[in-house]
Amino acid sequence: MSLSFLVKKGSLKTEEEIRLTGSKSESNRALILAALSNGKVKINNLSIAADTVTLNHIINQQIKNNQTVVDVGPAGTAMRFLTAYLALRGKAVEITGTERMKQRPIGILVDALRDLGAAISYKEKDGYPPILVDGKFEQKTNHIAVPGNISSQFLTALLLIGSSLPQGLELEIVNELTSKPYVDMSLAMLAQCGISYAWNGQTITIEAQEFADSTLTIEPDWSAASYWYSVVALSENTKVHLPNLRENSLQGDSAIAEIMALFGVKTTYTTQGITIEKAGGEINPQLLDFKKCPDLAQTVVVCAAALGKEFSFTGLETLKIKETDRILALQTELSKMGVTFLETEAGVYQLNCEKLLFPKSMDVSTYEDHRMAMAFAPLALRIDELVVEEAMVVEKSYPHFWEDLEKIGIEVKRG
Repeated sequence: MSLSFLVKKGSLKTEEEIRLTGSKSESNRALILAALSNGKVKINNLSIAADTVTLNHIINQQIKNNQTVVDVGPAGTAMRFLTAYLALRGKAVEITGTERMKQRPIGILVDALRDLGAAISYKEKDGYPPILVDGKFEQKTNHIAVPGNISSQFLTALLLIGSSLPQGLELEIVNELTSKPYVDMSLAMLAQCGISYAWNGQTITIEAQEFADSTLTIEPDWSAASYWYSVVALSENTKVHLPNLRENSLQGDSAIAEIMALFGVKTTYTTQGITIEKAGGEINPQLLDFKKCPDLAQTVVVCAAALGKEFSFTGLETLKIKETDRILALQTELSKMGVTFLETEAGVYQLNCEKLLFPKSMDVSTYEDHRMAMAFAPLALRIDELVVEEAMVVEKSYPHFWEDLEKIGIEVKRG
């Protein structure tokens, strides 16, 4: 993981097709639904992202073999989804992860599961992994209230198990829901598996019910597509074809098409997928809201900075509790090219590119965060020698990222 890669512009092709792996978000939900369905739900095009491989291995090998300790590594989705799934299984198990995982809060989810009837305790620090699920589950209520401004993975973890609870689930979302597309995705996938629900006002109700025989076909990953939008935006005239992406996607990150239109990148939808290319035109900086698609923020911030366009950004509340503090990481790395990214008013971050300067060589720290590596990689089109530290961190969501960059003509020297 500590290997650094030297990334250089090389001979960028004018046109290329890139086949993306299945969506990590859809895949991880599908694995939990398949496990809860006792074989009724099948999956096509499962992601090869490390997080999904980890979750698949834990569910279909370790848990089936009655392993008493499972280690999710750096996989936050796996930690949250497994906490809810294992709370129902009737067997004791410890769930742990990396040191960074032990700093990522899980108390809101654990409290909600305890209210429902789960027996869960903390092994080290209250509110944080590792946790002990003792397997005793006797449902005490079907109604729980959870804040809407927390990670959508907490809400999804609860929604995925809703139909498997003896009394079903009545989930009240308190205050504004931030990452709504991820909740929409979860509910749409439940519906594809024959699970009905009602969403009235702030409350989502799922009755206890059986899964239907069904197949979930996973769409390619729109968050992975976002890096190609950045490559196109920073290129002179490169065109990229991304097969099998859909205009009407379950993934909130499909918003990248609309966002990057503001950066002069045009998206053409066909029955085969999408084509992205430069459309030209003036780029007019404005306020962009990432409340519904926080995983796109790093890509767009870095791209805007490289173009010298002083966009402002809001909806970044969850970035501080991701793989790293992504706000601080962005501020630190952008400063290496003279750009500041500061909170100018509550919740609003402003790029200042007045002192933008592309150094001949620049080292990018990735902070054990896959999205930092991939968001900064397209800067190779502006910086002669871009050194990306811990470059293989991309395996978490996009294992073939560096090979795909090479496919389009960017040089990647390993080690």
